[in-house]
Amino acid sequence: MSRRISSLVLAVSLVAGVIGSQPRAHAQAAAPAAQPNPYLVEWVYRVKYGSQDEWWKLFQKYQIATLDKEKELGYVNTYHVVRPGLHTSEDSRWDYRIVIVYKDQASASHGGEVEKSLFPDAEQRKREENRRWELTTNHWDLPIREVDPHIAD
Repeated sequence: MSRRISSLVLAVSLVAGVIGSQPRAHAQAAAPAAQPNPYLVEWVYRVKYGSQDEWWKLFQKYQIATLDKEKELGYVNTYHVVRPGLHTSEDSRWDYRIVIVYKDQASASHGGEVEKSLFPDAEQRKREENRRWELTTNHWDLPIREVDPHIAD
């Protein structure tokens, strides 16, 4: 459990650094109206041993291209992909974590339509995505939130 918490702390720290590094004074002066709250999601994947290269190529082809397009369209503010630097026990092993900062919660719902526009050959997309899922031994999507350590949560 402590390794999961450590991983979550790492992911939130990465996101907090990105969010905290955005210039805010100009944005606040130019737009006094309330800004939508960013919506943070973490995707975590464990891949079958020996299949990481094939899995990663398929992930880049579809998910990374889709996230890049969502970023270009303004749905995604930023995203980070991380891999572990060392290995852990099998019960807590993960291979990829993707932390996505969407503009707001509604922006997180556009991935499917963006993917369809980028990859119109639905049969090929389905076949290759099915293959990626065959190589995935564990996966979860987790909405996460930044916590101010100086106030009660």
